[in-house]
Amino acid sequence: MRGVYDKVVELASRRGFFWPSAKEIYADSPAGFYVYGPLGVRMKEKLISLWRREIVLKEGVNEIETPNILPIKVFEASGHLEHFFDKLIECKRCYSKFRVDKLIEEALGIEENIEGLPDTELLRLVLDNGLRCPNCGSSEWGELRNFNLMFTMAVGAEAEKPNAALRPETTQGSVIEFRKTFMVARGKLPFALGQVGRVFRNEISPRRALIRMREFQQLEVQIFFDPEDPDDVYGEKVKPYLDYRLRFLRREDRESGNISEMTAGEALSSGYTVNSLITYWLVIYQKFFNEVLGFPLERLRYRELIEGEKAHYSLVHWDLEVYTEDLGWVELVNNAYRTDYDLSGHMRVSGVDLRITSPEGDRRFLPHMYEPSIGVDRVIFHEIMLAYREDGDRVWLQLPRNLAPIEVGVFPLLKRDDLPKRAREIYLDLVEEGILAFYDDSGTIGRRYRRMDEVGTPLCVTVDYQTLEDDTVTLRDRDTMRQVRVGREELTDKIKKFLNSDINLEDL
Repeated sequence: MRGVYDKVVELASRRGFFWPSAKEIYADSPAGFYVYGPLGVRMKEKLISLWRREIVLKEGVNEIETPNILPIKVFEASGHLEHFFDKLIECKRCYSKFRVDKLIEEALGIEENIEGLPDTELLRLVLDNGLRCPNCGSSEWGELRNFNLMFTMAVGAEAEKPNAALRPETTQGSVIEFRKTFMVARGKLPFALGQVGRVFRNEISPRRALIRMREFQQLEVQIFFDPEDPDDVYGEKVKPYLDYRLRFLRREDRESGNISEMTAGEALSSGYTVNSLITYWLVIYQKFFNEVLGFPLERLRYRELIEGEKAHYSLVHWDLEVYTEDLGWVELVNNAYRTDYDLSGHMRVSGVDLRITSPEGDRRFLPHMYEPSIGVDRVIFHEIMLAYREDGDRVWLQLPRNLAPIEVGVFPLLKRDDLPKRAREIYLDLVEEGILAFYDDSGTIGRRYRRMDEVGTPLCVTVDYQTLEDDTVTLRDRDTMRQVRVGREELTDKIKKFLNSDINLEDL
């Protein structure tokens, strides 16, 4: 019996959310690259718009855009050339290569992330459990080795060896442009930069659709602050949220899997979340995923990373994860306190003084940086996974109204008389008002409802013979399938009110 994961992947491809790149005509195309179809593009743009509205604008983030390709020296300074690798194991028979921690997790059904284990322990798990190559069935394995995930390249006609690389994160673009942006924005600390951008990682074994890809998109914020006064500004900003409850999987609870709930005030006063700034941003991102993007709170947690799991730049690190029955816990947001690791590395390699002067003029110092980084594609995939519903022969997506790629379907009841003409007029009126509407007059009205349900359309408008008499239409709710009559003159306002709130259809 197929799980939700397989059904979502099939639905996404068939209805135009996303599908593997180039596979339709080049079957041997490398994995890990995906195309977003018309519905997927809309959904992604909605997600990015919500992030801009709730994070960039409300938090005073300075958004910039930096190149996908950067000089190789940037990644020497950032530590990516030295530290940015995964553990690879090779089958001796067919020479297939696998990321060893994911091979073990999937073969043994381990839900907890084990990438932080020592090489000897990872290899022991492979050999003691008799794990076989998924491709040829052999149990003969080579030694573990490190595989750097950077795509390097030679840029320019004069280059004889790699002198640049595709960025594996947008962070380094922000860090090397920090001083310039700080000056042109007349900035003062704390100072936040943000980016929407594509990143590239040469994954050993891309898998699970949009979960692990070789090209994907991030929404990153870098908050630079004075390490001697991390509570400046954020000491006040966090006060309204001190009673808000955060959900953590602490390192001491790894074995039991018990989630600790503590208020932001308790997390801060105990020193667990380090300072007011970090505590505030942990609150903001949990609230964003729960209250804006619609992820159930009980399916979210911050997993504390331990040594061996933390990135090379992190002092403390939490992954905001989401749970589904098919995939277990999956990281959506990387939350890392990077100290001055990045700025000091670039200052060392470039020889340029990147320190700033305190407002009092008595100190020169390198700001520290805290960074929450969203993986856009994983969020899109989990929104669809969590929205998937089956009611008998009805398959539908209960997508949050603010993320639905089609907001309203407009149908004439029948394809005759003046019904199509009136329905098209209403469709064009809605489009003029900025509503993402879709016109359809093909097939029975029941089939048209089902098609809209399957892609998560919250409302459908049906034009029938009563419309020709009194200028009212039928408005149908996706979730309840209930219907009400609405006058055409008030239709647009009521639709906007419904889409931008949690109001019930009857309450319109």
